[in-house]
Amino acid sequence: MLLIEHADRVGKKIEISGGGRCNFTNLYANPQNYLSANPHFCKSALARYTPQDFIALVEKHRIAYHEKKLGQLFCDGSSQEIIKMLLAEGQAAGVEIRTNCAVRKVEKGATFLLETNQGKFECEALVIATGGLSIPKIGATDFGYRIARQFGLRLQATRPALVPLTFAAEKLVELKALSGVSLDALVRCNEAAFRENILLTHRGLSGPAILQISSYWKPGATLSINLLPETEAREMLLANHKTDIHLANLLSDYLPRRFARELFADSKPLKRYTTSELEVIAQTLNHWQLQPDGTEGYRKAEVTAGGVDTDELSSKTMAAKRVAGLYFIGEVVDVTGQLGGYNFQWAWASGYAAGQSV
Repeated sequence: MLLIEHADRVGKKIEISGGGRCNFTNLYANPQNYLSANPHFCKSALARYTPQDFIALVEKHRIAYHEKKLGQLFCDGSSQEIIKMLLAEGQAAGVEIRTNCAVRKVEKGATFLLETNQGKFECEALVIATGGLSIPKIGATDFGYRIARQFGLRLQATRPALVPLTFAAEKLVELKALSGVSLDALVRCNEAAFRENILLTHRGLSGPAILQISSYWKPGATLSINLLPETEAREMLLANHKTDIHLANLLSDYLPRRFARELFADSKPLKRYTTSELEVIAQTLNHWQLQPDGTEGYRKAEVTAGGVDTDELSSKTMAAKRVAGLYFIGEVVDVTGQLGGYNFQWAWASGYAAGQSV
């Protein structure tokens, strides 16, 4: 068995994941955590190789780990431990690894013939595990998509996912004073909703809740952000309507002080607001409407949404239905996980499905 890697070493994306500690799976991974044109496709692979299966492998290699939050599992030490574990498992299975090996041509006859800068290789089964377009600085390319097209497989349109969102220039000027503020919020877009921190940046919005919602955002769509997910703003404001407390001071009990003061720069005592004015403010607090202009692109995207159309593949084996011996696994397939270890679990599960078949 031969593993061809075009980079100078394996596991570069594992290396940088989770701040260098690799969020290697999520305890609660299930099909609802994945986005695909066919939401049922991932069910088979995820059921046959679960988070507990990968955890057992981690424990077998005595890698210490912890749950950070929401089922997200990280190494106590370094992501290098996961890479070493996978290399050790590969070595035990007799896998040969060739790095700095660039595939120049793939041909198919009775077998596959690969022409590379290190010579020609022949194989009966070819597994494409090349990832998507995200983070090109570590070597991401469109190779997997090119191979799919070469063999006549359909693709779902690709786009950056788990990515910061950006604003148009005029909106950035309006929100400039809020840059750097982070707060807990509930973010909605279309039918999706996530509650985690958001971060206002000099280019737009980031933070876990924004990365999550970005996979569901399409150009022209508006975000609805509940800045007070635990509080009914209208009731809270009306309860304090007759007091001398300034709006910004009251909101500083619920929001970062700088954020409250900048968002409501014309703050005055609550008793000087009309009821209708307070209702408008409440609407802003519980349903702040922002329309992004775009995303930070593949440069900052953690994953690529879209990819090889799942209708082209067997959900049990990840094999191409119309090309004997050709398999696609992981991010190159149109299955995109949410933030928090789900994409790694899809990589392990889809890889296991293909491996069992090969």
